[in-house]
Amino acid sequence: MGAEMQLIDLHPEPADMRRLVLEGMARQPRQLPAWLLYDAEGSRLFEEICEQPEYGLTRTEMALLEARAPELAAALGSGVLVEFGAGNARKVGPLLQALRPPAYVALDISADHLGPACQELQDRHPLVPVLGICCDYSALPQLPAHPLLSGQRRLGFYPGSSIGNFSPDEAQRLLRQLGQLLGPSSQLLIGIDQPKAVERLEAAYNDAAGISAAFARNLLVRLNRDLAGHFNPEAFAYSARWQPEHNRIAMALVSRQDQSVQLAGEIWNFAAGEPLITEYSVKYGPKEFTALAESSGWQPLGRWSDPAGDLSLHLLVTADS
Repeated sequence: MGAEMQLIDLHPEPADMRRLVLEGMARQPRQLPAWLLYDAEGSRLFEEICEQPEYGLTRTEMALLEARAPELAAALGSGVLVEFGAGNARKVGPLLQALRPPAYVALDISADHLGPACQELQDRHPLVPVLGICCDYSALPQLPAHPLLSGQRRLGFYPGSSIGNFSPDEAQRLLRQLGQLLGPSSQLLIGIDQPKAVERLEAAYNDAAGISAAFARNLLVRLNRDLAGHFNPEAFAYSARWQPEHNRIAMALVSRQDQSVQLAGEIWNFAAGEPLITEYSVKYGPKEFTALAESSGWQPLGRWSDPAGDLSLHLLVTADS
């Protein structure tokens, strides 16, 4: 008989969401937490983005994981595999097959997405106990007490180059946070989307089918639903532009006109052309990312890349190991 999948719900409370949105709306430029994009519809749209021809990150990373899984498993060693931002939990399959860990723990912000993803993974790997934790892992002080996590070495897995959604200072804090969640003598396998031609980068985040634009506008639909917003999504144009001074793509909803919007009990004025940043995606070369990791309490153990050099998998170990 196989293991039974389990779920723990630590999703931020509505009051926390309201506070974070008000803080983000008060920033210049206005910027909301990227995890707000991932309600049920946002998660579905993101899966569509990953299938668009312009967005090669997911296909490249999956191919690299499949090709190098035995080598990666040997480098990681034994321990519970903890994935941050698991999404549909499909990328971890090759690692589970090669690693055969005593348990797999998936952390993700979308409760609607996490349950089915974990159940599907449990069905495919019946001998590996699966635990899903719905949470904002960037603000989680520690992993919850659970028998699957008790007394086990922890191996972190953070694919998708999601670290790029944070500014370098925020990314440094997040890497320290992941080290705290994983504990002493832990390792972290992290995917990093590397710099490439500006035309390719901008196309990846503004696909011809318009899925990226729908993904961004769905944020406004969520704000209308969850925080009594009165946004007209069509009153905002979608933009994805490379900012060379910051080595990042800036994704934004840009007000088409002067307008006032009610949100969370307050009135917010937008000037024509004013952006609401939905997310950033910072790109790191291997040297830049290694420097970031070392400044965050990690040491490099290994690096794997696709033949074109578009993406790297970096294996890190806590500096105290």
